[in-house]
Amino acid sequence: MAVSVHIDKLNKAFGSTRAVDDVSLRIEPGELFFLLGPSGCGKTTLLRCVAGFCIPDSGSIRIGDADISNLAPHERDTGMVFQSYALWPHMTVSENVAFGLELRKISASERKRRVAEALEMVRMADRAHYKPNELSGGQQQRVALARALVIRPQCLLLDEPLSNLDAKLRLEMRSEIRRICKQAGLTAIYVTHDQKESLSIADRLAILDKGLIQQCGKPQEVYLRPNSRFVANFIGETNFLEGTVRSASDGRLEIGTPIGNVVSTVQPPQPLRAGDPVTLSLRPETIRVGRPQAGAANVFDGAIHDTMYLGEVAQHQVTIAQGGVELKVFELHPKFVARDEHVEKAKAWFEPEDVVVLTK
Repeated sequence: MAVSVHIDKLNKAFGSTRAVDDVSLRIEPGELFFLLGPSGCGKTTLLRCVAGFCIPDSGSIRIGDADISNLAPHERDTGMVFQSYALWPHMTVSENVAFGLELRKISASERKRRVAEALEMVRMADRAHYKPNELSGGQQQRVALARALVIRPQCLLLDEPLSNLDAKLRLEMRSEIRRICKQAGLTAIYVTHDQKESLSIADRLAILDKGLIQQCGKPQEVYLRPNSRFVANFIGETNFLEGTVRSASDGRLEIGTPIGNVVSTVQPPQPLRAGDPVTLSLRPETIRVGRPQAGAANVFDGAIHDTMYLGEVAQHQVTIAQGGVELKVFELHPKFVARDEHVEKAKAWFEPEDVVVLTK
């Protein structure tokens, strides 16, 4: 049965650097939870504290009802999947997977059964007698997963497991990891710096910076409603506009910006008043170019002056006439591509519900 993981006021410092700064999290039973952030943000240190490879300075970690804060790694009932796979080169696939069971003194017949079951789960049963150097990167990663699963951990820990794979394999393994975790009924904590990876398969995610949790929530919530400039800039791409609140009433904000007045119906965490400084976040895919809908708000004169054509999508650079501000715009099924010195005049517009108002 899947268990929860409860991290309470965890702290870990290396000299004067606070790698994990008073972090509290509750990960629900059976949840695939992502720790996401830039290099040096503390996500790997936090995972290593859960694994037992790093002892926190203060705070506690509970898996289910058990406080594991000061237990050795092998006493924690967790399975770890490393970035480098860490497979024994002289052992076969089966021997690698069985290694943890041998350490736990599991009988030979039970080992054989559980190894076969784990390899079947990761679709590597037909490679049981191969050596690691006879496998592709994706196959080695599957073996590393099987080795972590075979001990039947209460919590699976994954440290950037796909970073050594090429783009196509990463896409394939994303869905495979989610399938395996859900099939096994595992609670999993997954560390990555890859935004697409986290958005595509996480149940929930936490974004860290300088050892602190900046925002925690479901992928769609964090992407569509970032709570700060850092989060908006880190997860996905966005355009920022500095502005000042002109009016705030009935769930409608009017903000003065360099491109003119912008209307937003997205409510910030705290009430705003006229005169308050804010930053607006506009995702490139929420801005449209062309003929606006009748009665549309937030319509501006602009010009498309450069395009990166990617087939299914075009990434436009659009200059707004008033203020000369450049906005990045993503257009699906693009109908126009600006090249070289050619400039196309166009209306740029966006819905009030897509204008995120940030105060930090």
